[in-house]
Amino acid sequence: MKVGVFDSGIGGLTVVKSLLEHHLFEEIVYFGDTARVPYGVKDKNTIIRYSLEAIEFFKNFDIDLLITACNTVSAYALTEMREHAPFDIIGVVEPGILAAENALADKDANVLVLGTKATVASRAYDTLLSRHGYNNVTTKATGLFVPIVEEGLFEGEILKSTLHHYFGELTTPDAIILGCTHFPLIANAIDDYFDKKSLLIHSGEAIVEYLERHYDFRDRFDHTKLRLFASENPDALKAVAKKWLYDQH
Repeated sequence: MKVGVFDSGIGGLTVVKSLLEHHLFEEIVYFGDTARVPYGVKDKNTIIRYSLEAIEFFKNFDIDLLITACNTVSAYALTEMREHAPFDIIGVVEPGILAAENALADKDANVLVLGTKATVASRAYDTLLSRHGYNNVTTKATGLFVPIVEEGLFEGEILKSTLHHYFGELTTPDAIILGCTHFPLIANAIDDYFDKKSLLIHSGEAIVEYLERHYDFRDRFDHTKLRLFASENPDALKAVAKKWLYDQH
């Protein structure tokens, strides 16, 4: 099977990492729209337009399935994308909710959802969490994390100051949903900020769990071919991929 992974930038590599670790696909085609990142500050119509352009890109690769690793796209553009695509498309919001439900039995737990401005404004996460019975949900737009990750600042004073800016007045949550695929790249810093007392839930493992529940993976592939594309500076994307996907193993 061949899968496409679409993200506004480099954040979707966190999903790719989980796919590689579980050997689900023979080939992964990744496209990051790095020339126009971040999507999270853009209006709905622009997000949909960019997403439909990505569909045209992936039509060149005969993929079986497309994963929209961008939470903002998943919140706003899935319906339109599915109308124009000749392949199945799944987003990351629903799998994230599934992962939260499997990991967090206490429906009164304090759940913090982090996302871009657009994702938070869509109310995609808090609406679905409410439907699943979670009564104590806080959403917080933390869009500055996206350019910080794009710059490769996974630690250091800039990141620490930004963490304090967003979290300084918060009590420690029971669980944190990383509602942007960029955020797992700074998960260790977020975890440390809350003294490792919060359960962190991110899209990569949630996607794998969702895929294995809804698709029949009869084969596992010892070697997965990975093809990386970016709308701007593909060498930078490949450098981050090398560090994140391989050097940490």
